[in-house]
Amino acid sequence: MTPEEQDAFLRETRIAKLVTLHADGSPTVVPVWFEWDGAEARVFTSATSPKVRRMRADPRVALTVEEGVGIPERWVTIEGTVTIDALGGMDLARRLTARYYSPERASEVLPSWEQIDWVVLRIAPKRIVSER
Repeated sequence: MTPEEQDAFLRETRIAKLVTLHADGSPTVVPVWFEWDGAEARVFTSATSPKVRRMRADPRVALTVEEGVGIPERWVTIEGTVTIDALGGMDLARRLTARYYSPERASEVLPSWEQIDWVVLRIAPKRIVSER
């Protein structure tokens, strides 16, 4: 993909897979919601999440996004480092909930999410690779 095609692909609502590293260097993967602004990817998660502990120990991550089954193969992977931001987690959760959930489902979950200590994972790309 061209950089413009990568940007457009990443701005669509898709589930991503976030790769973090255990202390022994082995990878682990978790599906996440994300947003892309053309310069960085952002994910929200609980401040007490195991992935936050892993990223505090080793900030190297990868975020990969692909087309679903039955659609011609296209994918983008962002390899980079993460910064954990204590501010803005609930705002990001609200924005992404509006994209990923129906309005009814969002109104069900958001009140309980207000009680969670969210952080923003800011993924700065060192390399972006893709296939189409």
